[in-house]
Amino acid sequence: MMSKILYCIAQFTPKEGKFDALFETLKALEPDTLREEGCLSYRVTKKIENPYAPGESMPIVFNESWASVEAFEKHCQRKEIVAFFEKECLSEDGLVEAYNVTAYSDE
Repeated sequence: MMSKILYCIAQFTPKEGKFDALFETLKALEPDTLREEGCLSYRVTKKIENPYAPGESMPIVFNESWASVEAFEKHCQRKEIVAFFEKECLSEDGLVEAYNVTAYSDE
């Protein structure tokens, strides 16, 4: 049976020397987000080396799942999330060199 769950992978490449600062900044978004209605999982992760997973990825990745498209979109419009992207991704003195946010369905 298919679901209405929206899965999101949000990848980030920090600027040189900013890995730890970016990881901690992203980690700080977890507690409030996990309390949001419709948030099923929301975990920031670091890429690790493994012989069975040799693929390429940005080094910091959020793995998210949301009960609905609406829940995901509401999250994206929250002031803390908008502020993160404006401050760290879009402004020149932000921590992020590059980012890629992608949504998936199992339908």
